[in-house]
Amino acid sequence: MILIDNTCISDDVAEKFFVCNLEKCKGACCVEGDLGAPLEKSELPILDEIYPLVKPYLMPEGIKAIEKHGLYESDDDGGFVTTTIEGRECVFANYDKRGILKCGIEAAYNDGKVDFKKPISCHLYPIRITKYDSFHALNYDRWPICSPACSFGEQLGVEVYKFLKEPLIRMYGPDWYGELVKEIEDK
Repeated sequence: MILIDNTCISDDVAEKFFVCNLEKCKGACCVEGDLGAPLEKSELPILDEIYPLVKPYLMPEGIKAIEKHGLYESDDDGGFVTTTIEGRECVFANYDKRGILKCGIEAAYNDGKVDFKKPISCHLYPIRITKYDSFHALNYDRWPICSPACSFGEQLGVEVYKFLKEPLIRMYGPDWYGELVKEIEDK
């Protein structure tokens, strides 16, 4: 376990390997699971604001679900998640020509239409953050659909914390990330 400021980071984040392999998994994390992607409260007004710019990047079924249920909904823990299409795909997902699910928000971001890349929970995956009153617990979430990413990461020699450098900095800042790297590499 690694302790930095108000975070407790699982050793798996430093020791396990991971690089998304969309050719193999086809973006299954955007469709599998019980609910949509977890959202920070601060992300809700952002999604409301950018939706008109993101809408052209979404599937008609996603737009229909948004019009019926909204961009996000409550979960059982008092938080919010993205709405799904009939309990399956995230409303922000879209299939590309190869049948791979990709994030419509990220596509709009990549095209320079919005300055919000995607929900932080998606950006940080396979790390899941559990927030407690005085600290955040960062854990590596193992999921069979991501086994190709584990193999690919191992093949390339890329640990979870290196693969997720950008979203970890987005969440906790460059100084925190620098301390994480130092803690891991000094072991």
